[in-house]
Amino acid sequence: MMRLRGGPRSAVMTGLAACAAVTLVAGCEGLDTSGSTPESGAPAPAPDGRSVSPLNNPDGTKPGLAPVTSDTDEAAARKLIESLRTKGRGPKTGYDRDEFGYAWMDTADGVPLARNGCDTRNDLLKRDGQSLRFRSGSDCVVVAMTLHDPYTGTTIQWRKQKATEVQIDHVVPLSYSWQMGSSRWSEEKRKQLANDPLNLIPAEGRANSSKGDSGPASWLPPSKQIRCAYVVRFAQVAVKYELPVTAPDRQMMLKQCDG
Repeated sequence: MMRLRGGPRSAVMTGLAACAAVTLVAGCEGLDTSGSTPESGAPAPAPDGRSVSPLNNPDGTKPGLAPVTSDTDEAAARKLIESLRTKGRGPKTGYDRDEFGYAWMDTADGVPLARNGCDTRNDLLKRDGQSLRFRSGSDCVVVAMTLHDPYTGTTIQWRKQKATEVQIDHVVPLSYSWQMGSSRWSEEKRKQLANDPLNLIPAEGRANSSKGDSGPASWLPPSKQIRCAYVVRFAQVAVKYELPVTAPDRQMMLKQCDG
């Protein structure tokens, strides 16, 4: 992406002329930022104005995932991460998504938004989406919305016809939790983890798919601006459910909030 650093006006005009020349050949598509990932290290596009820092959203019921930016908040983030226990990953033997209940159930008691007549996926789309449109006759099923994706910094105009363009990420992946101890939990507690809004963020489908069951040492959101907030949310879930993390994951989490 071409970057103009406040040079003289002639430099700006030169850049615009260059873009015009490129347009004749390739449409200057590299300058269309409506859905592109922010340049590494650059500020993400302006968020939706509703996103909340995870430090101000301990139950996950408020929308989005705003960056952690102040020195005070970064210090609080590090303190939270330092409280996490560490252990190595156990075997994945016996893991199955069904061990956490069927997907997006509304009956996982003990977590916010349960038994409200709307499944977990649609609850999360309503929490984070804007300009919501619902299926005719429903105040639950979202069929279109605008989503500011914190993971990539893009704004997605989502339609249900292309449902996988937005996926609901389990911040602490269910398979990860299984290897870190949830294999020994009651089924009810596993259902809570799978449907707890604290552990769920709507995100761009490709970014979520690339994550798999990785911890922070292996995967972080493409947008650097949001990485401290992401690991804070990971830590919040681990603390709530008394899950350890691996030592490399904890080390990487601290690194994201070191200022």
